[in-house]
Amino acid sequence: MEQVGFIRSKQEIKYLILYIAERLIAPVPIEGIQELTMCDPAVSFFDFSECLSYLVDTGHMTCSEDGLYAITAKGVQNGRACAQELPYSVRRNAEQLTEAYNQRIKRQKQVQSFITPGKSGTFHVALCFNDDEGGTLWHLEINVPQEAEAKALVKRFQKSPEKLYSEITELLFRKSED
Repeated sequence: MEQVGFIRSKQEIKYLILYIAERLIAPVPIEGIQELTMCDPAVSFFDFSECLSYLVDTGHMTCSEDGLYAITAKGVQNGRACAQELPYSVRRNAEQLTEAYNQRIKRQKQVQSFITPGKSGTFHVALCFNDDEGGTLWHLEINVPQEAEAKALVKRFQKSPEKLYSEITELLFRKSED
């Protein structure tokens, strides 16, 4: 049974991939492109895969060694020329989803955390909170004795870095009672 949707051909799937890729703020893994392209229920995974592969083969998209996809100048030019071939509702939905995806990319760049095994069986936790321009607002490194503690620190930090930043800054600027 055919899916209900507005995309009717592989050519339109290619246009949609280019339309989305032009609006992304950074190269993304295949899962990201797939998630955004599946905004129309008529797009199947197999057609998506075939179209993305074609766009890479023809130089409209690139795939880095670490599996991140990005649009090329050729892709931008051809994508813009064909964008009006996509139904308005598909373009609008793709724009909304891409905007939300871009917000997630920004958040990942702003809030970073790393756990590495340390000496003597401890775990080294690095927590970094960056501004929108990539400057570091706050960077904390701490060693903890157990991996579970390290994961708990990272989870709390990822959940609310702004709150932690505010509380630590307040604590550091508070005048001591001494």
